[in-house]
Amino acid sequence: MRAPAKQVFAPEFPVFLRWVNVPRVRMDRERGHPVLLEFWDFCRPSSLRTLPYVQRWYERYGPAGLQVIGVHCPGFPPSIELDAVRAAVARLQIAYPVLMDPEFEVWRDYGNAGWPARYLWDADGTLFEYHYGEGAYDETERAIQELLGVSREVLAPLRAEDDPAARLCPQTEDQPGAYNGPYEAGSVWVVLDGVGTIRASGREIVVDHPGAYLVVEHPEHREDVLDLHIGSGVTCHATCFSPGVYLGSAVGSA
Repeated sequence: MRAPAKQVFAPEFPVFLRWVNVPRVRMDRERGHPVLLEFWDFCRPSSLRTLPYVQRWYERYGPAGLQVIGVHCPGFPPSIELDAVRAAVARLQIAYPVLMDPEFEVWRDYGNAGWPARYLWDADGTLFEYHYGEGAYDETERAIQELLGVSREVLAPLRAEDDPAARLCPQTEDQPGAYNGPYEAGSVWVVLDGVGTIRASGREIVVDHPGAYLVVEHPEHREDVLDLHIGSGVTCHATCFSPGVYLGSAVGSA
């Protein structure tokens, strides 16, 4: 979404916040080139689903002048600690700067509305484009190209449901803890902590780090029943559902 006509300038980062993988970054020293800022949480499936696009934009447009900054705001207990975030950044191979925002100071400065959320600032530090949630990846990439003065094919959708022309169905709402029962979605995730194993609809999954685990994936929007068993040594904080493409009536497992 394009920014309102009224000029909105990028807030500075509080000096006391910690950076995960770089020394301190200052927004006033980023003037002269566009900056894409992404609010995310490594325990949130929607953040993980958006992450590959952000990483590829950094790879594609970093050499042309784009700076990307991730602001990590924890939505679950496992994603609060610095060491856990540092390990997740390494595991996910995030090369751009990541800022810890455990008390949501930057979040409040931005008046942010949820995870994920991205804000694109121009070379003068003025808000140019923003988006809440998944999707609209082509719009953001074209806005980046416009600010950089480059033109190329935008990234192809990484998933069928990311296609701007895709017809999506509302998925089941996220549930606290381990959920068993009927659902509608394209995929099912669980937010886990600890070490051990779980079983999800007959599939055994090894848990060796905190985060969001993809446990069921359908080729389209499905109605199904989740059978979830959490093993010893593992805590399930939430069961989450991601959208799928609507291709007509589809019932039962893929």
